[in-house]
Amino acid sequence: MISKKFYLFVFLSILLLLFLFKKNMSPRIVVLISGNGSNLQAIIDAINSKTLNGQIVLVVSNKDSAYGLTRATQAEIPTLIFPLKPYKDLGKTRIEYDIDLAKKIKEYNPNLIVLAGWMHILSEEFLNLFKDINIINLHPALPNQFDGADSIKRAYEAFKKGEITKTGVMVHKVIPDVDKGEPLLIEEVSIFETDSLNDLETRIHTVEHRLIVQCVKKILDELNH
Repeated sequence: MISKKFYLFVFLSILLLLFLFKKNMSPRIVVLISGNGSNLQAIIDAINSKTLNGQIVLVVSNKDSAYGLTRATQAEIPTLIFPLKPYKDLGKTRIEYDIDLAKKIKEYNPNLIVLAGWMHILSEEFLNLFKDINIINLHPALPNQFDGADSIKRAYEAFKKGEITKTGVMVHKVIPDVDKGEPLLIEEVSIFETDSLNDLETRIHTVEHRLIVQCVKKILDELNH
């Protein structure tokens, strides 16, 4: 006679298999970072809270000192450190670096690639290897304002000169031109006369954490249907 323990074992085994199957079927996300990784953390937290139905399968950094790597390790996410300097030291081109990086990422079969503080411009050669995959970038400025690095500081200085009255955050599709891809989500951010640069940075980072999750959710929801 078959015992109740056997039926319980079978039942639990089926639940485990269903869980693993569902997890493996979830959209696969690769996140590229260069620094602290607070926006990466926002995505990790949203996945853990079930706000996002997806899984981060790889975190890539071009800097081994990036704290975002620690965040990924703590979340048991595989990491890849892929610096540009060894390529330069060997006289290799930036295109060669991009192609090799793309090949590494392709091994993880991503459905979405998120640039969350990634401080390298991705070349057309990189992007051509992911023509059917969404690649998005988070940028702390409004479209066509303060493209490139130090955008928050530049916006703050422009406000002090009376050149602008507000700034913002956008998530956009990635193209070879820096921060010129099609905006997917945009949110304006107020600047006040009493603001220090740190005040503005804090306000913008809060918006960044929310907006990147909203955009990832929008894309994942489309992939899941």
